[in-house]
Amino acid sequence: MGAVTRHCFLPPPFFFDIRMRIGHYALANSLLVAPMAGVTDRPFRQLCKRLGAAYAVSEMVTSRRYLWDSLKTSRRTDHAGEPGPIAVQIAGIDPRMMADAALYNVDRGAQIIDINMGCPAKKVCNKWAGSALMQDEALALSIVEAVVAACQSRNVPVTLKMRTGWCQQHRNAVVLARAFESAGVQMLAVHGRTREQGYRGVAEYDTIAAVKAAVHIPVAANGDITSPEKARLVLRRTGADALMVGRAAQGRPWIFREIAHFLATGTYLAPPLVSEVRRWLLEHLHDHYRFYGEFIGLRSARKHIGWYVRGLPGSEVFRAYLNGLESCDAQIDAVAQFLDGLNNRMDRFPAHSAESVLANTGRDMAEVTL
Repeated sequence: MGAVTRHCFLPPPFFFDIRMRIGHYALANSLLVAPMAGVTDRPFRQLCKRLGAAYAVSEMVTSRRYLWDSLKTSRRTDHAGEPGPIAVQIAGIDPRMMADAALYNVDRGAQIIDINMGCPAKKVCNKWAGSALMQDEALALSIVEAVVAACQSRNVPVTLKMRTGWCQQHRNAVVLARAFESAGVQMLAVHGRTREQGYRGVAEYDTIAAVKAAVHIPVAANGDITSPEKARLVLRRTGADALMVGRAAQGRPWIFREIAHFLATGTYLAPPLVSEVRRWLLEHLHDHYRFYGEFIGLRSARKHIGWYVRGLPGSEVFRAYLNGLESCDAQIDAVAQFLDGLNNRMDRFPAHSAESVLANTGRDMAEVTL
């Protein structure tokens, strides 16, 4: 089906380099999916790539060896059938353990290793991992050097995701970015908030712009990119090479094709047909059940369905009903019937506002976004 557009009076399109590379990997475009624990599993990554994202980073894998044989870790290291390049994020505080974790994941299919220095969750930061590492610049650099050294022997690029700093008074992203580039990191993603902020307030982009000006490697801007217009604004404000979208893709994985179309043409892509969303969601659910099995798949799918239907007529009653279902078949039937009813009322899926996206996901992501 051809693209349907809504024309509007806008400044000329804002083109950014679609030939972005991470090491020796060339990406189809510069739209990236942020790693989100409990969200960016293999079915979700594959769906986002089908709908316009060029690159998606997996959920975090711990560097603690005794957890590598756990079911959770085995799922996170399962990349069967996933289009490349396959990027895996690792987290920890010990340089040697982090290097071992990198090689463990390379042996299981990772083509790019990403280091987590951006997670604000207390359960991660209380162990001095994630964004807590930004408080100890020497340790942070030691981890990067160890991981890069391990990956160089396998010709595997290393990237890193971080925040602007630990708190407003200690925004050290620029200092660290220079050190990480010197140590061999080949791409940086920067979330425009400090660890202290979590997901409160709004992201700021001046620090990301300063990081971009300070290094020669690609920089991805992350934080509050909820619409095509916001994507263009962030690119102009930061000069970034790429955009990394997280919460706004929850229940709206087609945001990547919307952003790509807007940046290339200056016109809006019409919202998807309800029938398209129905097909994507049902395919996502079937992949999700196959990946997790019925017991976990049924329960973990509820959040995805909730994100898709938020704000739709009757969604609150539907979600309450959904939570009482005890089989995947019943869940599939309920979703299909709900979207069939919506299709009888409207042809196209209503657009979510940026405010509703952030309001409905901020609380959840305080504990899961990396």
